[in-house]
Amino acid sequence: MEKSEFLTDLNTGTGHSVMKKLPEVTLAFWIMKIAATTLGETAGDLFAQTLKLGYFLTTVALFLIFVVTLVVQLRSTHYNPYFYWTVILSTSMAGTTMSDFMNRDASSRYLSGGTTSLGWGPQGLGLGYPTGAAILISLLIAIFVIWKFTGLTFSIRDIVTFRGEALFWSAILVSNTLGTSMGDFLSDSSGLGYAGGALLVTGLLAVLLALMRVPVVPNVLLFWIAFVLTRPLGATVGDFLTKPVAKGGLDLGTAGSSVALLALLFALVARAHVRERRGVVPRNEVLAENS
Repeated sequence: MEKSEFLTDLNTGTGHSVMKKLPEVTLAFWIMKIAATTLGETAGDLFAQTLKLGYFLTTVALFLIFVVTLVVQLRSTHYNPYFYWTVILSTSMAGTTMSDFMNRDASSRYLSGGTTSLGWGPQGLGLGYPTGAAILISLLIAIFVIWKFTGLTFSIRDIVTFRGEALFWSAILVSNTLGTSMGDFLSDSSGLGYAGGALLVTGLLAVLLALMRVPVVPNVLLFWIAFVLTRPLGATVGDFLTKPVAKGGLDLGTAGSSVALLALLFALVARAHVRERRGVVPRNEVLAENS
């Protein structure tokens, strides 16, 4: 292999070798992240709205799926693209319905014509996007503060301990839920619409890419901001694909869009799996997140 998966665990000071559990941050990584978050939006809406399972029941089911996939990932002894991206997808789907349950209720503001409920079970807390986002931002900040006090690295390529990985996945789940709230706000309340919201987030990501060339800005900070922003991008793109034409969408449906996105994500993950087994990591593609 061009690059050994074994890394030295500097956090414990033991000098023993551990297996790399998380992927290199490349262009392909970001493409898969956007595909997974967009699929998380369409699949979450498919279960909760199209199949009328409701936000509460779907959230419970998807959170349990997240726990199962996370256990598999944490118990794995090395980086496996299928395990890693399955957890990313499960956090995206769970984040979609968790955000919807927090922010929405059965009022006319969130119901389309002829609809009398948001699905089976409790209809939602109705906190609204600003309040929901404020709560989630507070949770995310709290996770990063705890993470900082542990002394563990924020750099994804150097996370090699169980505790570091647990903090990483906690941040991912909350950031994906927060990103859904941000995306729904842009799509539903900002006046930008689905396409406008997606273009705005794309523009912000382009600014972050440009800031990577500014030495005083830590790349690890840019990485985490970009990681959060790819979720509202996925949310707005997912809504753009599935919502009715009258609302500014393409009306492709949640089922058809989810199947197409799942096929795309599977193809990308299969490609990553083949490259991982061959030990191929394109050095010119790696987007460093170390400061």
